[in-house]
Amino acid sequence: MNSAENYVRQKLFEMQDSDYRDFHSRLMPTVDKDFIIGVRTPELRKFAKNFSKSSFSLEFLETLPHKYYEENNLHAFMIEQISDYNKCIAELNRFLPYVDNWATCDMMRPKVFKKHLPELLDQIKIWLKSDDVYTLRFGVEMLMCHYLDGNFSEEYPRLVSEIRNDEYYVRMMVAWYFATALAKQYDAVIPYLEKKKLDSDTHKKAVRKALESYRISDDKKAYLRTL
Repeated sequence: MNSAENYVRQKLFEMQDSDYRDFHSRLMPTVDKDFIIGVRTPELRKFAKNFSKSSFSLEFLETLPHKYYEENNLHAFMIEQISDYNKCIAELNRFLPYVDNWATCDMMRPKVFKKHLPELLDQIKIWLKSDDVYTLRFGVEMLMCHYLDGNFSEEYPRLVSEIRNDEYYVRMMVAWYFATALAKQYDAVIPYLEKKKLDSDTHKKAVRKALESYRISDDKKAYLRTL
């Protein structure tokens, strides 16, 4: 263990909340409880903001894989703060293969992406072809976060509908994408459900999530129930 890891681990255990650890571990079946410290996300984000300015930060980013769930989350939060787009993408591509759970994957929202949407789209298309569960999930999530409003194109739901992956956490993200797309781009997206373009399980999950949305009208929900 290098000096950066030693420093980080010491600080993380100082922030440990055992009750939170017990609760949070039940939400992530892919992560062994022994590798969860139990640090609340707001505290970890605050620590990441300060730690990114320290002399240990670069050494920590260069150290992969990490042992603990919170170390991975810290790594993710530090990537979020990278202001150089190309460097951010490079660090993401180095880190994503080590992500082993949905929570670490879903909490990464790099700020620089909003200023580089054309380039980001090219990178997303690469992620969507990945065989890695969380790299693929991250790609779908970024397409959902950045390209369902003014930057929407009918090409994008087609790309997601063509994903064929049996992993639960991929299918759940695809369902989440289509449920969100129904709320924002209903007319463009409803044909994918009408024509059964998704596998049966993902289709059902997408409809269920859409029915839970307050952004979809009651009449549209009534039609979705027939599907």
